[in-house]
Amino acid sequence: MESAVLAPVQERGRTALERLGLPTRRQEPWRLTDLKRLEALARLPLSAVVAPLALPPASAGVHRLVLDGQGDPLDGVALPEGLSVLSAVELEQALGHTLDRCGCAGSWPVELNHASARQVLALRVRGAVAPLELVLTGAAGLTATRIVLLVEEKASLDLLQVLQSDGASAHSHVLEVHLGQEAQLRHGLLATADGQASLLAHLAVEQEPRSRYAFTSVVQGWDLARVEPRVVQVDGQATTELKGLAVSQADQQLATHTAVRFDGPEGELDQLQKCLAGGRSHAIFNGAIQVPRDAQRTNAAQLSRNLLLSERARVDTKPELEIVADDVRCAHGATVSQLQEDELFYLQSRGIAAADAAALLLRGACQEVIEHLPASAEAWGPLERVMAGLSR
Repeated sequence: MESAVLAPVQERGRTALERLGLPTRRQEPWRLTDLKRLEALARLPLSAVVAPLALPPASAGVHRLVLDGQGDPLDGVALPEGLSVLSAVELEQALGHTLDRCGCAGSWPVELNHASARQVLALRVRGAVAPLELVLTGAAGLTATRIVLLVEEKASLDLLQVLQSDGASAHSHVLEVHLGQEAQLRHGLLATADGQASLLAHLAVEQEPRSRYAFTSVVQGWDLARVEPRVVQVDGQATTELKGLAVSQADQQLATHTAVRFDGPEGELDQLQKCLAGGRSHAIFNGAIQVPRDAQRTNAAQLSRNLLLSERARVDTKPELEIVADDVRCAHGATVSQLQEDELFYLQSRGIAAADAAALLLRGACQEVIEHLPASAEAWGPLERVMAGLSR
């Protein structure tokens, strides 16, 4: 949707970027980031052409939309029952609301998107809607995409976002989701590249009571990637599930920064983040959880499990738990290891070659997260994509 609503947003974004400048290592969220790569991303011009597409057929019953940051993804498209476009007035009211609620409206990646996005896809979900697939693609330069999704009370949706990029390009993406009471959203992000492109993806989600949000991300092959899911349970009594897999090779840097805040009692969180780092790559995970005094009887669990696939690879993992409420169950754990020698020995003792044994263990490690993607992801062969990246 092209709209005059975006004009003031773009201007505010440009003004904010001039005021903020580039992030520095003195800022804790950016302390480990390769700022030279970030600076190169910021200097890219906006994409002026549309990338050619070679998409696999969508799964049966799945509705697919393609966003390239330029053309209208709804042009000539009939939306499935239960899915409708927000009016200009509704969009003006919704745009930026969830970003503010999640406390990230003024962050540098979001302001970059504000300044760069020329369109916004704004949809309302009502009732049980057929699975939706959003393919985000870009060409040379910087492609910016923005989505607003309002999931009404008791509505449900399976949503798969696919980001793919080739060559020296960059993608800036911002998604805002509001989940009404008892709404359910199963959300997958499959983001793969060829090792040259960069990605900044910011996801802001607010959940009303008794809603359920399940987010699974698979990120692989980006020269620089930063994925930031931020979730707020506005009155508690909601369920959040976060599963993430980041696979890095060569000298890539992949970062995942999550933040979950419980603003009411009896909220639940189940989080698993896995990083597989090979070559000279660097994987980063920062997981923040806030449990203020009003969030009594919160049940939150966070686990970070990481594999180093070479001696020169690096993984930094940092849980941040801020717990003020006193009647809670909050647990966290983090491990960084290599493939287990006893597991490799067991497989080899059964006649499996060393390389094949290692591949089997890696497939199992990846599948633990990939199996949580929406069913429509199968058409994209996510496990095969990840394993192909590991073999480069």
